[in-house]
Amino acid sequence: MNIPDKVVNRLTMYHFILEDIREDEKFISSTKFANLLGIDNSQVRKDLKYIDNQGKCRVGYEVTALKRKIEECLGFKKPKDAFIVGVGNLGTALAKYDGFKDYGLNVLAMFDKDQKKVGSTINGKEIFDISRVGNLASRLGVEVAILTVPREHAQGTANYLAGAGIKYIWNFTTCILDVPKDVKVWNENLIGSFLQFTNKDKDE
Repeated sequence: MNIPDKVVNRLTMYHFILEDIREDEKFISSTKFANLLGIDNSQVRKDLKYIDNQGKCRVGYEVTALKRKIEECLGFKKPKDAFIVGVGNLGTALAKYDGFKDYGLNVLAMFDKDQKKVGSTINGKEIFDISRVGNLASRLGVEVAILTVPREHAQGTANYLAGAGIKYIWNFTTCILDVPKDVKVWNENLIGSFLQFTNKDKDE
């Protein structure tokens, strides 16, 4: 089933909530989801229809079952190996975040052109010279790259990654990438997200 991006985003938020309450509560209502996330109750019910999970009248959704259904639907249990390309502040922070593993994202290694960084490790992940991306991607079967290089180097690095066999780029830079049609890009717009929520009250 093709699930809209906004729904996928909300499903992950529902999963965060379920993870927090799973030890204490057996059921959760759509109203509680709605109140915690500041959205409409009917939106929650529409979203959960995408994963074919029906709540019980006056009881709500069974926490463990719903959590498992979301994980199956979004592929949390199917490991996806990835590289981090760009070992600056953001790349380093992402490498140190262990929570990715809970959602099927396994960062195997990091890459940078700065020879002072090459050979060192961050959170058990070795930093390699950028020229080794293609070789290691082929050997390890990695198709995902998390791009955290400076903006001025983003397009050139994306071109190199595409040529090295990378098929998915999670782009944390502010550069809109021009890549071949067989390479998919997801732009993580941190600034846009910040402006969206800080201006929300002004739009209402």
